[in-house]
Amino acid sequence: MWISKLTAEFIGTFGLVFAGTGAIIINDVSGGVVSHVGIALTFGLIVMTMIYALGEVSGAHINPAVTLGFWIARRLSGRDVLPYILSQCAGAVAASLVLRLLFLKHPNLGTTLPSGSALQSFVLEVIMTFFLMFVILSVSTGAKEKGIMAGAAIGAVVGLEALFAGPISGASMNPARSLAPALVTGRSDNLWVYLLAPIIGACLGVVICRCVHKSGCCAAQQVIEK
Repeated sequence: MWISKLTAEFIGTFGLVFAGTGAIIINDVSGGVVSHVGIALTFGLIVMTMIYALGEVSGAHINPAVTLGFWIARRLSGRDVLPYILSQCAGAVAASLVLRLLFLKHPNLGTTLPSGSALQSFVLEVIMTFFLMFVILSVSTGAKEKGIMAGAAIGAVVGLEALFAGPISGASMNPARSLAPALVTGRSDNLWVYLLAPIIGACLGVVICRCVHKSGCCAAQQVIEK
């Protein structure tokens, strides 16, 4: 069971980075055929499909900030946090390495870089991850999504936020997604924004979810991951 969960997180995060940043790369090399809308849809759809494919195994967090959020909300055992995050980062880096082999001349492999100031992107990433974590907690039971529409709701949030904020901050909301291409290409410009802001946003999502959903969100939730 332990191995299956970590493998699921590896595969899910690999899929996210391979499809999402792959869409950015292919859009660049094809002269904009994919389009910004297509990139946003790709991120939303890959998150949705990975939740449906892997949600029953590991919860399909595919995001270290989400894993930390579930732990803070007392929905995930502390012993699962580090292995989950390491598996997610490993899957993300593996995806960026494959993309490097496929697109040797691409300069950044979809690295998230602010188009304006670092502070502007930092605030955007905090707010967007807050909404992402809030929705995830609202449609999940324990550390796993509940109901047939949970994956669609979470994928929709990712796609929506990528759609409107992607041109400014890259709409990462995911430390592993930003870390992997930065490591592979050596482009660590303002990487701190994309490591710190999603964690703060996820923590805020837990706090506000506890305030809005008086029961069943975090306050009386028991850890179900064993």
